[in-house]
Amino acid sequence: MKIGGLIKFTLIDYPGRVAAVVFTQGCNFRCRYCHNPELVYPHLLQGSMPEQEVMDFLHRRQGTLEGVVITGGEPTLHEDLLRFMADIKALGYLIKLDTNGTRPAVLEEAVKQHLVDYIAMDLKAPLEKYSLITGVEFDPKTLQRSMDIVRTCGLEYEFRTTYDKEVLTDADIRAISDSVQGQHYRVQECLPVAKEKATLKVMHTEL
Repeated sequence: MKIGGLIKFTLIDYPGRVAAVVFTQGCNFRCRYCHNPELVYPHLLQGSMPEQEVMDFLHRRQGTLEGVVITGGEPTLHEDLLRFMADIKALGYLIKLDTNGTRPAVLEEAVKQHLVDYIAMDLKAPLEKYSLITGVEFDPKTLQRSMDIVRTCGLEYEFRTTYDKEVLTDADIRAISDSVQGQHYRVQECLPVAKEKATLKVMHTEL
């Protein structure tokens, strides 16, 4: 796994759980409001954090932390993600996976193998505006498949949208909400650059 950072304690990233957050490097989107560009753009990537360092930390925190959030970047791009999740589950942790939904086969396999307990899937825009937000073209059927997996998997889940008012409208938000029947859906503020940089600094903080 190419790991870009670790938050060792959070009360907000995994609803109802005391957790750690693992950030993976690399993403197949280029969202204009990306909060963690240092995890996305190849020219900004720094050296990866050794996976063993993360596992050693989680081993020491058994019985103190309840869950681990795996986010990015886009975690499902990593071929060893499922193995990494299995190693974390073997330590007794619950796992929350954050994803953009572009690799439904990985998502489906994680559910099938009981490697995930909570899924948070980003819905960037109505399908007709996706390329505007993400900077890439892709088959919308892929996204729909992931949405169906999330809705029917029987696990805790949420869909979420970052509301960039420069490109999205209230009507767009209503359309996204309607696409998931308004269930388990939340809208989050598009943070200004200054706040984004603060988030990145926190990501690398040792607690």
